[in-house]
Amino acid sequence: MKYFAAILKMKDVEKNKQHREQHVDFLIRQEKEGNIFARGKFTEGAGGLVIYIAASYDEALKIAETDPYVTLGARSLELYEWDMKVTGNQ
Repeated sequence: MKYFAAILKMKDVEKNKQHREQHVDFLIRQEKEGNIFARGKFTEGAGGLVIYIAASYDEALKIAETDPYVTLGARSLELYEWDMKVTGNQ
């Protein structure tokens, strides 16, 4: 499996507020299905980041594009394959 970074940039603050519950429910479902490695918002309010786990870019894109924040126009989506490196400095 590979990792894919989905950068979700804020497009519409009102839509973001309106659809937050749907977005969080989507993320919880994806986590239960084993499709998410990590997730979180940018603290300054510019959007957030989801690290998906998938076999291919196309599979990750198919999942990421169904996020209500994306489908309902609250946030834009940029998706990149992520070559994760773990250091021992933790």
